[in-house]
Amino acid sequence: MNVVIAAAGTAGHINPGIAIANKIKEEEKNSTITFIGTTRGLENDLVPRAGYKLSTIDAYGLSKKISIENLKKMYKTFKGLGEAKKIIKELKPDIVIGTGGYICGATISAAHSMKIPTMLHESNSFPGRAVRMLAKKTDTILISFEEARGRIPKCNKIVYTGTPVKIKKKKFSKEQVLKIKEDLGIKNEKPIVLIFGGSQGARRINEAVLGIIKNKLNKDYQIVWATGPKQYDVIKEKLEDSNISIKYIENTKILSYIYNMEEVMNIADLIVSRSGAMTITEIANLAKPSILIPLPNVSNDHQMYNAKVLENKKAAIIIKDSELNTVDLNNKIHEIVLDENRKLQMGKNAFTVSANNVEDKIWKEIKELIENNKINNR
Repeated sequence: MNVVIAAAGTAGHINPGIAIANKIKEEEKNSTITFIGTTRGLENDLVPRAGYKLSTIDAYGLSKKISIENLKKMYKTFKGLGEAKKIIKELKPDIVIGTGGYICGATISAAHSMKIPTMLHESNSFPGRAVRMLAKKTDTILISFEEARGRIPKCNKIVYTGTPVKIKKKKFSKEQVLKIKEDLGIKNEKPIVLIFGGSQGARRINEAVLGIIKNKLNKDYQIVWATGPKQYDVIKEKLEDSNISIKYIENTKILSYIYNMEEVMNIADLIVSRSGAMTITEIANLAKPSILIPLPNVSNDHQMYNAKVLENKKAAIIIKDSELNTVDLNNKIHEIVLDENRKLQMGKNAFTVSANNVEDKIWKEIKELIENNKINNR
């Protein structure tokens, strides 16, 4: 099987693409897979690291505002369409798959014009502009949440598959749980609240958590907090200003980044985070209650729509970024972690959003699309 995958920009676009590539390789080891991205995004690190070839083109998100800069980007994007056509013509793929972001515009459009089967995967509850614009040109669109179905106009075929993620539900023995907690330097008897704002951290969340720690409000629960690498030293200095050492805080473990996130998420009693599509999927898969603070000022307010998927199931509490403060966050944490019945019910409710056999469903759709194309071209 010869496959082209368009994925660029953020890990939320790239990692599903890599997961799909891995599934294809698992099913057909001799498959040839090439990624198309830009020279600017995380794909330049993540794709080669995963062992796949990356070809790059110029592509930008198109803005409605008229300016010299936007006109330049528009010109480069149209030029990128020609670059995508050239790459696809050379590779002669059986299918072109896009996993979101502006790179999909040029790549899917190029494949469609060359009558090559196309597929898009949308991770968010509110589909991005690229997916909505390309709906008519795409043979199959895979969605992560059923809520996205009615927000995609005039598509040939929409299939609910879920999003492939690395973090899965694990059953650890008591000894394994104790070992994870010992390695983190936290206690065994108090509930664990895992707090993070994405790989780079989130300033507003960090400020609210900082207030909890400075005022010693987490006496009844313990915090495992990933500040993000860029904000760790800032948090450290702010704590030192209050004569608090970042390494020695009662009921608190502060890290710049959590490398064993699968283990920590599995043993956590409550998750406090942003509401990116990958995070929502992982929370659902792990059946965890959550407090979600959607990132504001993102396209179509998609993080709020993602968060509402869990809130509507009574699996999560949403706090708007503009309304986030120490007292409110601490109160809501207490409401959940100290109420065992509510905590368990929220977790069960979250699990109802989880999709089963995600990679298998995606693989089925890929095979079916390629086979149908071959039959139609006989």
